[in-house]
Amino acid sequence: MAGKPAPASPAIFKAQRGALARWAPDTRGFGGTTVFPAKMVMGDRFLKKVVFWAVLVAAAALGWGLLRKQEPRQVHFAHARRQVLVSTLPTNGKVEPFEWQAVRAETAGVVSEVAVQDGQNVSRGAELARMSDPSLETDIQTAEAKVAEARANLAAAQAGGRPAELTDIENSLARARLDLEQQQIDYNAFRRLAEKQAATRSEVQAAQDKVEHTRLTIDGLEKRRASLVAKPDVAANEARLRDAEVVLEGAKARAALIVVRAPIAGTVYGLAVRPGAYVNVGDLVANIGRLDRLRVKVYVDEPELGRVAVGQPVAITWQALPGRRWQGTVERMPTSVEALGSRQVGEVVCTIENPGRELIPGTNVDAEIRTAVVDQALVIPREALRHDAEGDYVLRLVGDTVERRAVNTGASTVSLVQITSGLADSDAVALPSDVPLAPGVRMTPVMAAGAT
Repeated sequence: MAGKPAPASPAIFKAQRGALARWAPDTRGFGGTTVFPAKMVMGDRFLKKVVFWAVLVAAAALGWGLLRKQEPRQVHFAHARRQVLVSTLPTNGKVEPFEWQAVRAETAGVVSEVAVQDGQNVSRGAELARMSDPSLETDIQTAEAKVAEARANLAAAQAGGRPAELTDIENSLARARLDLEQQQIDYNAFRRLAEKQAATRSEVQAAQDKVEHTRLTIDGLEKRRASLVAKPDVAANEARLRDAEVVLEGAKARAALIVVRAPIAGTVYGLAVRPGAYVNVGDLVANIGRLDRLRVKVYVDEPELGRVAVGQPVAITWQALPGRRWQGTVERMPTSVEALGSRQVGEVVCTIENPGRELIPGTNVDAEIRTAVVDQALVIPREALRHDAEGDYVLRLVGDTVERRAVNTGASTVSLVQITSGLADSDAVALPSDVPLAPGVRMTPVMAAGAT
C-alpha cells in the first residue's frame, strides 16, 4: 500500500547483525572482567523494537508540527475608549530675542577697551567698547583753526573791512572835508571881489575848480569806504565760516564714533570684539536685545499647518536644561513654505516668556503646540490606525477574526488619535503584528496591557 515502508528482508537483518558483531568489543582476559564474545548475535526481536520506536517518535513529531501549524496565532488588540484628548503638535524651532539690534563699528580702528561682557544688562547709550585713532585729534585741531580764521574774516567784513585801511580812508575824508570848507570860503570871496571889479574872472574860475575837485575826492573816498563793507563780501565770509564749522563737526563726530554705545537698553550677547583687535567699518561689535521675552521660530511641516492658529498655547523645552519648560503663544502664522533639509515647513512665530533669561538667542529647542482639547473623545492608539489608497481604516475584532472598518479621524497626540466615526465604545482594534491579518483569518486575540 502506498505510503507504508516495505518489511525488512532476512538478508538485511543478517547484514545488520554482522555489522554489530564487528563493532562489539572483545574484552576477554582484560583485567579479569567478564569476557563477551567478539561476534555477538542480535535477535530479530530486539532489532524490530528499535525500528518501531524510531518510527513512533518521527510520527509524533510530525503530528505535533501539524497541530502547531493549525493553531491560531496570537494578535494584540486595544479597546477604543473615551477620554479628554489634548491634541499637541510636536516639532522643533530656534530662539530669537523679542527686540534686538546689532551694534556695528562706524569707524575703523584698534579696539583699546571693551567695557561689557556677554549676559550683562546695559542701558541705552552705555559704552560698550572704545577704539583708538590718533589721526582724529589732528583733524579736530586743524578744523578748529580754520573755524577761528573764518570767524575773524567775517568780523572784519561786518565791521567795514580791515582796520588799517578803514582808518586811512577816514583820515583822508576828514582832510578833504576841511579843504572843501576852506576852498568854498575862498570861492565865495573871489566871487564878491569879481562883482566889485577887484578880482579877475580867471581867479574865480580857479577857486571854483578847486571846490569841484575836492568834492570829487570826497565822493571817491566815500565809495571806497562803502566798498569795504559790501554785502557780497560778508556773505562769502559767512559761507566760509559755515564750511569750516561743518568740517569741525565732522571731525568731532568721527571722534565720537570711536566710542561704541548701546543703541537700546537690553542684554549683551554675541560679543564679537576684544581689546587689541582691529575692526573695519561695519564689523559686528555685539548684539543688544531683550531676553525676558523671546521669539521662537517653530518649524511646522506643511501638512500640519492647518492645525495651527494664532493664540494657541506653546511649550518650549531645551535639552541643555532638562526638566525646564517655557510657556508662550502663537504670535504669527507663516507667509510662505520653505525647504528645511528634506522637510517643507512654515515658520510659525511664537512669543515665549523668559523671566529668568535662561534661554539664550540662537539655541535650538523642541516645541509643542496645543492645537485642540476635546472632551469625551473616542481614541485608539495611533499605531492601530492604518492607511491605504482608500483612506484611513482599522482592523476591528469580530469573534476570532477581524474585519476592515473605515474610520474618520479628528484631533491627535503623539500616541493617540481621535476617531470621529466608524467605531463604537469598547470596540477592539488590532495593533501592528508580524502575523498577516486579513478579514476571515483566524487568530487568538490578546488585549495589550495598558493599551487604550
